[in-house]
Amino acid sequence: MTWNGRPRITVVGVGADGWIGVPDRLRTLVERAPVVLGGHRHLDLLPEVPGQLREAWPSPLREGLPGLLERYAGLDVVALASGDPLVSGIGSTLVDLLGADAVHVEPAVSTVALARARMGWAAEDHDVVSLVGRDPRLLLRALAPGRRVLVLSSDETTPAVVARLLVEHGYAASRISVLGDLGGDETRVDGVADGWEGEVSRLNVIALEVVGQGLASWSPGLPDSAYEHDGQLTKRDLRASALCRLAPVPGQLLWDVGAGAGSVGIEWMRAHPSCRAIGVESDSERAGRIARNAGALGVPDLEVVHGRAPDALTGLPAPDAVFVGGGATRARVVDTCLAALHERGRLVVHGVTLETEQLLVRLHSEHGGELTRIAVEHAEPIGTFTGWAPARAVIQWAYVKEQS
Repeated sequence: MTWNGRPRITVVGVGADGWIGVPDRLRTLVERAPVVLGGHRHLDLLPEVPGQLREAWPSPLREGLPGLLERYAGLDVVALASGDPLVSGIGSTLVDLLGADAVHVEPAVSTVALARARMGWAAEDHDVVSLVGRDPRLLLRALAPGRRVLVLSSDETTPAVVARLLVEHGYAASRISVLGDLGGDETRVDGVADGWEGEVSRLNVIALEVVGQGLASWSPGLPDSAYEHDGQLTKRDLRASALCRLAPVPGQLLWDVGAGAGSVGIEWMRAHPSCRAIGVESDSERAGRIARNAGALGVPDLEVVHGRAPDALTGLPAPDAVFVGGGATRARVVDTCLAALHERGRLVVHGVTLETEQLLVRLHSEHGGELTRIAVEHAEPIGTFTGWAPARAVIQWAYVKEQS
């Protein structure tokens, strides 16, 4: 089990049909391994092998893995996993922890592939969302009328949780199929979100055909009404302008400084499932509101830091983009953000006061970038007529950090 002279962990996928479905080549590999790791269910499937060390995964997993692996340093190790270990499985965790060179994966047919086959869905025609050990509200980002979604369940309670989310967010008529024990003694329960009921297997995948009119857009500039706020909200048109310049990129991190209701960080994360954001807010009530908004809009992993910039920025991971929606004139706030940015990182600062305008004019003169004055007017009733109601003009400075 060495690879280019280096010991490796081999991760073997096991289907719902258990040990009987494992190919002979991999059975021999498992039986000859001095150490086998896995969940209790997987370990219980194995035949007795005298002298073989077997140990279940620690709990919590991520924190306990380094110590577990250290105990077996120098030994060949096999790890057992369900289906394809790289589909929301232990294989992904081990690769993330040890690197791809140290982990060799032997997958079984994934539950995703089996679910597609049972539903007759082409791979390109649906999204896959894993709720295995994750906040169920992550599903909300993927919902849109007419879309199909495969949901990887944590356990037998997940379908009811998903049905409730669908009802609460405007998709009560969505069709649900719960596929249990795929590849084994398969079961299927069909229904709709509104009034969902039925006993399902602990090992299940949920197939959703989304019907309804909930909030669905991934483009910047969601309606202001989508947010709970106290007025401290970057309004829709300004938010869209800022996000176009912040330019969300998969896997990148945004600081939303003076986050208010959290709208910029939330829409940054909605742009792609791997986008990350940290909202920094000094007001405790607003900080709580940011977390509620993030959950309601399908990005519950948005991190909220309760504190005042620039001190609250100390120790945060370096950002790829920063939005300063409030507090730009406070000493060292913009300088700290500029210094923290990665190369080619983007900074957008908004201001409505003369003092902030003076600061942004100076920064534009010193650093370059784009300085824009944005004035937005909305049609509102004037008696029995309609007229334009202007909002406060906003000065926007957008800057891309050059190579040092």
